[in-house]
Amino acid sequence: MDRRSSVPVQGKATGDITLETLPKELTLDFLKKITNDFSTDYIKGSGAFGTIYKGILGDGEVIAVQRLEENSPVPREKIFTNEVKNIMVLEHKNIVKLIAYCRETQNALVQSNGTNIIAEITETLLCYEYLPKGSLHQNLFGESSSIDWDTRFGIIKGICEGILFLHTLPNPILHLGLTPQNILLDNNMAPKISEFGFSRIFGAEKTRTNTQSDVGSIGYMAPEYLYNGEISARSDIYSLGLIIMEICTREKNSSSIDQKHARKYIDGVKDNWIRIDQIMSKYKDLEENCFEQIEGCIKIALQCVEIDGEKRPSIEEILNSLSKLPDS
Repeated sequence: MDRRSSVPVQGKATGDITLETLPKELTLDFLKKITNDFSTDYIKGSGAFGTIYKGILGDGEVIAVQRLEENSPVPREKIFTNEVKNIMVLEHKNIVKLIAYCRETQNALVQSNGTNIIAEITETLLCYEYLPKGSLHQNLFGESSSIDWDTRFGIIKGICEGILFLHTLPNPILHLGLTPQNILLDNNMAPKISEFGFSRIFGAEKTRTNTQSDVGSIGYMAPEYLYNGEISARSDIYSLGLIIMEICTREKNSSSIDQKHARKYIDGVKDNWIRIDQIMSKYKDLEENCFEQIEGCIKIALQCVEIDGEKRPSIEEILNSLSKLPDS
Protein backbone atom coordinates (compact mmCIF):
# COMPACT_ATOMS: atom_id res chain seq x y z
CA MET A 1 0.00 0.00 0.00
CA ASP A 2 1.23 3.47 -0.88
CA ARG A 3 2.48 5.44 2.09
CA ARG A 4 -0.11 8.15 1.28
CA SER A 5 -2.96 5.67 1.34
CA SER A 6 -5.34 7.90 3.28
CA VAL A 7 -7.73 9.86 1.08
CA PRO A 8 -9.80 12.95 1.82
CA VAL A 9 -13.33 12.63 3.11
CA GLN A 10 -14.89 13.74 -0.14
CA GLY A 11 -17.73 16.27 -0.26
CA LYS A 12 -18.36 16.50 3.48
CA ALA A 13 -17.14 18.73 6.27
CA THR A 14 -15.93 16.96 9.40
CA GLY A 15 -19.12 17.90 11.21
CA ASP A 16 -21.23 16.10 8.59
CA ILE A 17 -19.55 12.73 8.93
CA THR A 18 -21.46 10.03 10.83
CA LEU A 19 -20.67 6.41 11.55
CA GLU A 20 -22.84 5.36 8.60
CA THR A 21 -21.09 7.69 6.13
CA LEU A 22 -17.55 7.24 7.48
CA PRO A 23 -15.16 6.06 4.72
CA LYS A 24 -12.85 3.15 5.44
CA GLU A 25 -9.78 5.18 4.47
CA LEU A 26 -9.34 8.42 6.42
CA THR A 27 -6.93 11.34 6.38
CA LEU A 28 -4.68 12.23 9.27
CA ASP A 29 -6.17 15.73 9.36
CA PHE A 30 -9.65 14.28 9.81
CA LEU A 31 -8.51 12.11 12.72
CA LYS A 32 -6.76 15.07 14.32
CA LYS A 33 -10.02 17.03 14.18
CA ILE A 34 -12.20 14.34 15.77
CA THR A 35 -9.63 13.71 18.56
CA ASN A 36 -8.96 17.42 19.19
CA ASP A 37 -5.43 17.00 17.79
CA PHE A 38 -4.91 13.84 19.86
CA SER A 39 -5.61 15.70 23.07
CA THR A 40 -4.72 13.99 26.34
CA ASP A 41 -8.31 14.71 27.41
CA TYR A 42 -9.45 12.31 24.68
CA ILE A 43 -7.23 9.40 25.76
CA LYS A 44 -9.29 6.36 26.75
CA GLY A 45 -6.45 3.94 27.42
CA SER A 46 -3.48 2.12 25.95
CA GLY A 47 -3.55 -1.02 23.86
CA ALA A 48 -0.69 -3.39 23.23
CA PHE A 49 0.43 -1.32 20.24
CA GLY A 50 -0.44 2.27 20.99
CA THR A 51 -2.60 4.91 22.67
CA ILE A 52 -6.37 4.80 22.16
CA TYR A 53 -8.29 8.06 21.75
CA LYS A 54 -11.96 8.89 21.66
CA GLY A 55 -12.96 10.29 18.27
CA ILE A 56 -16.20 12.28 18.15
CA LEU A 57 -18.02 12.36 14.81
CA GLY A 58 -20.35 15.07 13.55
CA ASP A 59 -23.53 13.60 15.02
CA GLY A 60 -21.92 12.94 18.40
CA GLU A 61 -21.24 9.27 17.74
CA VAL A 62 -17.92 8.03 19.09
CA ILE A 63 -15.25 5.77 17.62
CA ALA A 64 -12.00 4.50 19.13
CA VAL A 65 -8.84 5.73 17.38
CA GLN A 66 -5.64 3.80 18.06
CA ARG A 67 -2.43 5.65 17.21
CA LEU A 68 0.21 2.97 16.66
CA GLU A 69 3.54 3.63 18.35
CA GLU A 70 6.84 3.52 16.50
CA ASN A 71 8.40 1.38 19.24
CA SER A 72 5.51 -1.09 19.31
CA PRO A 73 6.47 -4.74 20.06
CA VAL A 74 5.28 -5.54 16.53
CA PRO A 75 6.28 -3.34 13.55
CA ARG A 76 3.50 -0.91 12.62
CA GLU A 77 3.42 -2.13 9.03
CA LYS A 78 2.77 -5.68 10.21
CA ILE A 79 0.01 -4.58 12.60
CA PHE A 80 -1.56 -2.51 9.83
CA THR A 81 -1.48 -5.45 7.42
CA ASN A 82 -2.86 -7.90 9.97
CA GLU A 83 -5.75 -5.64 10.90
CA VAL A 84 -6.70 -4.08 7.56
CA LYS A 85 -6.22 -7.08 5.28
CA ASN A 86 -7.19 -9.88 7.65
CA ILE A 87 -9.52 -8.51 10.32
CA MET A 88 -11.47 -5.70 8.66
CA VAL A 89 -13.51 -8.17 6.62
CA LEU A 90 -14.57 -10.22 9.65
CA GLU A 91 -18.04 -9.93 11.16
CA HIS A 92 -18.70 -11.62 14.50
CA LYS A 93 -20.38 -10.48 17.69
CA ASN A 94 -17.31 -11.37 19.75
CA ILE A 95 -14.68 -9.71 17.52
CA VAL A 96 -14.09 -5.95 17.74
CA LYS A 97 -15.06 -4.31 14.46
CA LEU A 98 -12.34 -2.37 12.62
CA ILE A 99 -14.24 0.37 10.80
CA ALA A 100 -11.55 2.65 9.30
CA TYR A 101 -7.83 3.28 9.06
CA CYS A 102 -5.17 5.81 8.11
CA ARG A 103 -1.58 5.42 7.01
CA GLU A 104 -0.19 8.76 5.90
CA THR A 105 3.16 10.51 5.64
CA GLN A 106 3.48 14.22 6.39
CA ASN A 107 6.42 16.59 6.70
CA ALA A 108 7.15 17.63 10.27
CA LEU A 109 9.74 19.69 12.12
CA VAL A 110 11.85 17.40 14.32
CA GLN A 111 15.11 17.63 16.23
CA SER A 112 18.13 15.62 15.12
CA ASN A 113 21.45 16.00 16.95
CA GLY A 114 20.29 19.33 18.36
CA THR A 115 19.24 20.69 14.96
CA ASN A 116 15.71 21.28 13.70
CA ILE A 117 15.08 19.52 10.41
CA ILE A 118 12.11 18.76 8.19
CA ALA A 119 11.47 15.02 8.14
CA GLU A 120 8.83 12.73 6.70
CA ILE A 121 6.81 11.18 9.53
CA THR A 122 4.47 8.27 8.82
CA GLU A 123 1.44 7.93 11.07
CA THR A 124 -0.51 4.67 11.29
CA LEU A 125 -3.94 4.71 12.93
CA LEU A 126 -6.74 2.18 13.27
CA CYS A 127 -10.35 3.09 14.06
CA TYR A 128 -12.68 0.68 15.86
CA GLU A 129 -16.18 0.54 17.21
CA TYR A 130 -16.24 2.32 20.57
CA LEU A 131 -16.77 0.11 23.64
CA PRO A 132 -17.25 2.36 26.68
CA LYS A 133 -17.09 -0.45 29.26
CA GLY A 134 -13.37 -0.82 28.60
CA SER A 135 -11.28 -3.95 28.90
CA LEU A 136 -11.98 -7.17 30.74
CA HIS A 137 -8.88 -6.44 32.83
CA GLN A 138 -10.31 -3.10 33.97
CA ASN A 139 -13.62 -4.71 34.86
CA LEU A 140 -12.05 -7.64 36.70
CA PHE A 141 -9.42 -5.80 38.68
CA GLY A 142 -10.41 -2.12 38.65
CA GLU A 143 -11.33 -0.29 41.83
CA SER A 144 -15.06 -0.53 41.13
CA SER A 145 -15.06 -4.13 39.89
CA SER A 146 -18.34 -5.86 40.70
CA ILE A 147 -19.16 -8.37 37.97
CA ASP A 148 -21.61 -11.04 39.13
CA TRP A 149 -21.02 -14.69 38.32
CA ASP A 150 -23.71 -14.97 35.63
CA THR A 151 -22.03 -12.13 33.74
CA ARG A 152 -18.61 -13.74 34.18
CA PHE A 153 -19.91 -17.04 32.84
CA GLY A 154 -21.38 -15.25 29.83
CA ILE A 155 -18.04 -13.53 29.20
CA ILE A 156 -16.22 -16.88 29.24
CA LYS A 157 -18.64 -18.34 26.70
CA GLY A 158 -18.43 -15.24 24.51
CA ILE A 159 -14.62 -15.31 24.40
CA CYS A 160 -14.74 -18.98 23.45
CA GLU A 161 -17.24 -18.29 20.67
CA GLY A 162 -14.96 -15.58 19.29
CA ILE A 163 -11.99 -17.96 19.30
CA LEU A 164 -14.11 -20.67 17.66
CA PHE A 165 -14.95 -18.24 14.85
CA LEU A 166 -11.28 -17.40 14.29
CA HIS A 167 -10.06 -21.00 14.48
CA THR A 168 -12.69 -22.38 12.09
CA LEU A 169 -12.37 -19.85 9.26
CA PRO A 170 -11.42 -21.37 5.87
CA ASN A 171 -7.94 -20.02 6.61
CA PRO A 172 -7.89 -20.06 10.42
CA ILE A 173 -6.58 -17.04 12.32
CA LEU A 174 -4.49 -17.55 15.44
CA HIS A 175 -4.64 -14.53 17.74
CA LEU A 176 -1.40 -15.30 19.66
CA GLY A 177 -1.82 -12.38 22.05
CA LEU A 178 -4.92 -13.04 24.11
CA THR A 179 -4.97 -11.27 27.49
CA PRO A 180 -7.70 -9.64 29.60
CA GLN A 181 -6.38 -6.26 28.40
CA ASN A 182 -7.36 -6.91 24.79
CA ILE A 183 -10.78 -8.37 25.44
CA LEU A 184 -13.20 -5.44 25.46
CA LEU A 185 -16.76 -5.32 26.78
CA ASP A 186 -19.80 -3.71 25.19
CA ASN A 187 -22.70 -2.08 27.04
CA ASN A 188 -24.25 -5.52 27.62
CA MET A 189 -20.95 -6.87 29.00
CA ALA A 190 -20.50 -9.07 25.93
CA PRO A 191 -16.79 -9.69 25.21
CA LYS A 192 -15.08 -8.67 21.97
CA ILE A 193 -11.57 -9.81 21.09
CA SER A 194 -9.24 -7.05 19.86
CA GLU A 195 -5.54 -6.31 19.14
CA PHE A 196 -4.61 -8.64 16.27
CA GLY A 197 -1.06 -7.36 15.80
CA PHE A 198 0.48 -10.71 16.81
CA SER A 199 -2.00 -12.78 14.78
CA ARG A 200 -1.18 -15.24 12.02
CA ILE A 201 -3.30 -16.65 9.24
CA PHE A 202 -2.86 -20.39 9.49
CA GLY A 203 -3.24 -22.53 6.39
CA ALA A 204 -6.24 -24.83 6.70
CA GLU A 205 -4.02 -27.85 6.03
CA LYS A 206 -1.56 -27.00 8.82
CA THR A 207 -1.76 -28.05 12.45
CA ARG A 208 1.38 -26.29 13.67
CA THR A 209 4.33 -24.28 12.43
CA ASN A 210 7.36 -22.41 13.71
CA THR A 211 7.74 -18.67 13.67
CA GLN A 212 9.94 -15.89 14.93
CA SER A 213 7.93 -14.96 18.02
CA ASP A 214 7.23 -11.34 18.84
CA VAL A 215 7.40 -10.74 22.57
CA GLY A 216 3.93 -10.06 23.91
CA SER A 217 2.52 -10.71 27.38
CA ILE A 218 4.87 -13.48 28.43
CA GLY A 219 2.67 -14.71 31.27
CA TYR A 220 -0.10 -15.61 28.81
CA MET A 221 2.08 -17.19 26.11
CA ALA A 222 2.11 -20.95 25.64
CA PRO A 223 5.52 -22.37 26.61
CA GLU A 224 6.18 -23.89 23.18
CA TYR A 225 5.45 -20.52 21.55
CA LEU A 226 7.54 -18.52 24.00
CA TYR A 227 10.59 -20.77 24.04
CA ASN A 228 10.54 -22.51 20.63
CA GLY A 229 8.47 -20.23 18.40
CA GLU A 230 6.07 -23.12 17.76
CA ILE A 231 2.48 -22.02 17.16
CA SER A 232 -0.79 -23.85 16.70
CA ALA A 233 -4.42 -23.38 17.68
CA ARG A 234 -3.43 -24.75 21.09
CA SER A 235 -1.30 -21.62 21.63
CA ASP A 236 -4.49 -19.56 21.94
CA ILE A 237 -6.04 -22.26 24.14
CA TYR A 238 -3.24 -21.84 26.70
CA SER A 239 -3.89 -18.09 26.91
CA LEU A 240 -7.63 -18.75 27.17
CA GLY A 241 -7.07 -21.06 30.14
CA LEU A 242 -5.32 -18.35 32.12
CA ILE A 243 -8.04 -15.83 31.27
CA ILE A 244 -10.77 -18.25 32.41
CA MET A 245 -8.90 -18.73 35.69
CA GLU A 246 -8.77 -14.98 36.28
CA ILE A 247 -12.48 -14.60 35.50
CA CYS A 248 -13.42 -17.43 37.87
CA THR A 249 -11.04 -16.74 40.76
CA ARG A 250 -11.04 -12.93 40.62
CA GLU A 251 -7.31 -13.29 41.28
CA LYS A 252 -4.83 -11.64 38.93
CA ASN A 253 -2.17 -13.55 37.03
CA SER A 254 0.63 -11.06 37.69
CA SER A 255 2.94 -12.80 35.27
CA SER A 256 3.65 -10.40 32.44
CA ILE A 257 7.41 -10.75 32.92
CA ASP A 258 8.20 -14.33 33.91
CA GLN A 259 6.64 -17.67 32.88
CA LYS A 260 7.60 -19.10 36.28
CA HIS A 261 5.10 -16.78 37.91
CA ALA A 262 2.39 -18.01 35.55
CA ARG A 263 3.04 -21.60 36.59
CA LYS A 264 2.98 -20.53 40.23
CA TYR A 265 -0.39 -18.87 39.62
CA ILE A 266 -1.68 -22.06 37.95
CA ASP A 267 -0.44 -24.18 40.86
CA GLY A 268 -2.30 -21.88 43.25
CA VAL A 269 -5.53 -22.43 41.33
CA LYS A 270 -4.96 -26.21 41.43
CA ASP A 271 -4.47 -26.07 45.20
CA ASN A 272 -7.32 -23.74 46.11
CA TRP A 273 -10.07 -23.85 43.49
CA ILE A 274 -10.77 -27.41 42.32
CA ARG A 275 -13.29 -28.50 44.98
CA ILE A 276 -16.81 -27.22 45.51
CA ASP A 277 -16.16 -26.52 49.22
CA GLN A 278 -13.15 -24.37 48.28
CA ILE A 279 -15.22 -22.42 45.77
CA MET A 280 -18.10 -21.98 48.25
CA SER A 281 -15.69 -20.44 50.76
CA LYS A 282 -14.75 -17.74 48.24
CA TYR A 283 -18.12 -17.01 46.60
CA LYS A 284 -21.02 -16.08 48.85
CA ASP A 285 -24.76 -16.31 48.19
CA LEU A 286 -24.62 -18.27 44.94
CA GLU A 287 -27.00 -21.03 43.91
CA GLU A 288 -25.64 -24.57 43.81
CA ASN A 289 -25.69 -24.63 40.00
CA CYS A 290 -23.35 -21.63 39.95
CA PHE A 291 -20.79 -23.45 42.09
CA GLU A 292 -20.91 -26.34 39.62
CA GLN A 293 -20.37 -23.90 36.75
CA ILE A 294 -17.32 -22.41 38.45
CA GLU A 295 -15.93 -25.86 39.23
CA GLY A 296 -16.46 -26.91 35.60
CA CYS A 297 -14.79 -23.77 34.23
CA ILE A 298 -11.78 -24.23 36.51
CA LYS A 299 -11.36 -27.83 35.32
CA ILE A 300 -11.54 -26.69 31.70
CA ALA A 301 -9.01 -23.92 32.36
CA LEU A 302 -6.55 -26.34 33.96
CA GLN A 303 -6.77 -28.59 30.89
CA CYS A 304 -6.07 -25.55 28.70
CA VAL A 305 -2.76 -24.79 30.44
CA GLU A 306 -1.21 -28.24 30.14
CA ILE A 307 2.49 -27.94 29.32
CA ASP A 308 2.04 -30.49 26.54
CA GLY A 309 -0.04 -28.73 23.91
CA GLU A 310 -1.42 -32.04 22.62
CA LYS A 311 -3.20 -32.52 25.95
CA ARG A 312 -5.05 -29.21 25.67
CA PRO A 313 -8.65 -29.34 24.42
CA SER A 314 -9.70 -27.78 21.13
CA ILE A 315 -12.02 -24.78 21.24
CA GLU A 316 -14.84 -27.04 20.00
CA GLU A 317 -14.27 -29.40 22.93
CA ILE A 318 -14.21 -26.47 25.36
CA LEU A 319 -17.54 -25.11 24.13
CA ASN A 320 -19.03 -28.60 24.25
CA SER A 321 -17.91 -28.93 27.89
CA LEU A 322 -19.34 -25.51 28.75
CA SER A 323 -22.68 -26.45 27.18
CA LYS A 324 -22.95 -29.45 29.51
CA LEU A 325 -22.64 -27.36 32.67
CA PRO A 326 -25.92 -26.71 34.52
CA ASP A 327 -27.89 -23.55 33.86
CA SER A 328 -27.91 -20.84 36.53
